Amino acid sequence: MRVGWVGQIGALAGVLLLLGGASRAENAAAKAYATSKLQATYDVTLGVFNLGEFRLTVNFDGPQYDAQANAKFEILAGLLFRGGGTTRSAGRLTAGGPQPSVFEVNYKGGDKKEKRFMRFADGAVSEFSIEPAKKPNPRDIPLNEKQLVNVLDPLSAAFLSIRTDLAPGDPALCRKTVRVFDGQQRFDIVLSPKRTDKLLDGAPSEIPETVAVCRVKYVPVSGYRPDNAGVKFMTKTDDVEVWLASVPQERLYLPYRILMPTALGSGSATLTEVKIKSHQ
Repeated sequence: MRVGWVGQIGALAGVLLLLGGASRAENAAAKAYATSKLQATYDVTLGVFNLGEFRLTVNFDGPQYDAQANAKFEILAGLLFRGGGTTRSAGRLTAGGPQPSVFEVNYKGGDKKEKRFMRFADGAVSEFSIEPAKKPNPRDIPLNEKQLVNVLDPLSAAFLSIRTDLAPGDPALCRKTVRVFDGQQRFDIVLSPKRTDKLLDGAPSEIPETVAVCRVKYVPVSGYRPDNAGVKFMTKTDDVEVWLASVPQERLYLPYRILMPTALGSGSATLTEVKIKSHQ
């Protein structure tokens, strides 16, 4: 049972990591503020369990960005599962979207520890490593160099060039396909319009009431095992969704809510607090 719960938690945390950042709108936003800082806090639940918090901090310095995410998850005070870690991505915002330069993850869950590192050059992954090193498995779909061109790491994948001329809640915000490499797997995240909705009671006052709800589809490309239970589940489900909310003063979009079905009930991550400091 514990292994199954860990897998469900990992899947939920992975979706949050991918989408739980700011979607900066082209280079104009980077020029608008010489320096700005965004802090966002998410409450994470799985079924009837409150797992903990996911906190994101993004520092902008002109076109440069430096993002760090910190998470701590527990079930029953850590008796059944305890995990957490930090993730960092840095790079440059361009008219075509984010251009990451470095990505790193430090994770610890139960008896498992892992570090991942990636470096980018000329829009492609130039170096990556995982510690402890994983033995190649002949059943894995192999990676190739062409698949690592024009990809984003999971954290900077949140910095999409979303059109700011669309009204808050416009489903057109959801028409995106994001090419991602996490240091092991190469996959696409396909967003498509689902509906327009309203914020829940108690939502942060900094964001408009109307949100765009997107269907989220995970499409594996390489670096994965086809018979992996987590991959099979994420590939088949059509019930993962993200609610995109506008943060007008920063010309960016934040996931307000992320929902995903699991064996223990619906997993969710909900934005509970937003803090923004901007300096012209």
